[in-house]
Amino acid sequence: MEYSSANHTGPAGQSDVAADSRLVCRNLWKVFGDGARDLADSVDPALSREEVLAQTGCVLAVRNVSFHVREGETFVIMGLSGSGKSTLVRCLGRLIEPTRGQVHIDGEDVLTMNKQQLREIRRHKMAMVFQHFGNFPHKRVLENVVYGLQIQGIDKTTQRRRAAEVIELVGLSGWEERYPHELSGGMQQRVGLARALAVDPQILLFDEPFSALDPLIRRDMQDQLIGLQQMVQKTMVFITHDFLEALKVGDRVAIMKDGEFVQIGTPEDLVSNPINDYVRDFTRDVPRSKVLTARSVMTPPRVYATADEGLSDLTSRLIAQECESAVVVDGQDRFIGTVHLADVPGSGVAHSSVASVIRDSCPVVEPGTRLERLISLAITGDAPIAVLDGGRCIGTINREAALAALISDDGVAM
Repeated sequence: MEYSSANHTGPAGQSDVAADSRLVCRNLWKVFGDGARDLADSVDPALSREEVLAQTGCVLAVRNVSFHVREGETFVIMGLSGSGKSTLVRCLGRLIEPTRGQVHIDGEDVLTMNKQQLREIRRHKMAMVFQHFGNFPHKRVLENVVYGLQIQGIDKTTQRRRAAEVIELVGLSGWEERYPHELSGGMQQRVGLARALAVDPQILLFDEPFSALDPLIRRDMQDQLIGLQQMVQKTMVFITHDFLEALKVGDRVAIMKDGEFVQIGTPEDLVSNPINDYVRDFTRDVPRSKVLTARSVMTPPRVYATADEGLSDLTSRLIAQECESAVVVDGQDRFIGTVHLADVPGSGVAHSSVASVIRDSCPVVEPGTRLERLISLAITGDAPIAVLDGGRCIGTINREAALAALISDDGVAM
């Protein structure tokens, strides 16, 4: 088998479960067809989905998938039509019964729960937003939003207060008495989002929620979701077939093919380090300047110096390390500036200190600064850009490195 979720978890070791994981999925299978459970235990991992279908008549919709989602993280699962992503997200809440595996929410395995326990999870801990809105056409906006609270048995005063809060949060104030058919597509999707938020779930599952919307409305809804997430910090699993959407809304992204995960990583991981040609094809047309950050472009310092160090000693160290520059720090390792061989005078070196040639006016950025910002800084100045993390210099970026990062693997500027 070319792709394996067990082996291809991305360059950062994302297979390790974080201590703050809210949702953990282990070895999840969904097989459609007779003898599904036996097949999940015995299928040859070297066989493709098509070969398994031809030999057994069974469809491997989800094949041995494992991942975790941290508290407050937006985890995106993306893939082409038929990749298994929508089946997978429905398995998480048992809208579709998985064949094998584990789905843990706060340490409890959803797959072992009885109907009553599962009902409580759906009412209080997990909510889902669908592609086609799922609003009740005979209920007004307010009635749609309070529905989940009614199911929970919440008193009417609290229902209306909570509904008013989330309606304002999603930008629907003033539309409470309208019916869904009186709203635009984007507004109808906001109703579904408000209904999900009203029950204050810990986990939100989105199954291609914006794919039916026009491009401009879709972009507006993406921005709305990002803004909401900054405020409410929910744990989200977001399904999409649009890679640009995945990069925009996701903290981490899993690319899925034939029921398996091909690679998991941050948007930056996937663009800068695609694990194979399949992932590389997804990322080929991505504007690298909007995805790559200073952390991936910078060069870690090889030589550090202090302001009172002698230039003669520093010059010797730079030559030995074949470096053109050094990062100057104070006694607490905080960044002061840079010093460059080109600035070292030809005479009197033995009696001079680093302080006499420090460049202390170079641009400073954080590790997460996007490449598009770095380019403008690199073009307007000749000094290297310093990347600071908590006051400590973790890398520098020169003009050549910033411009080179714009070029894709096939030599095309992105």
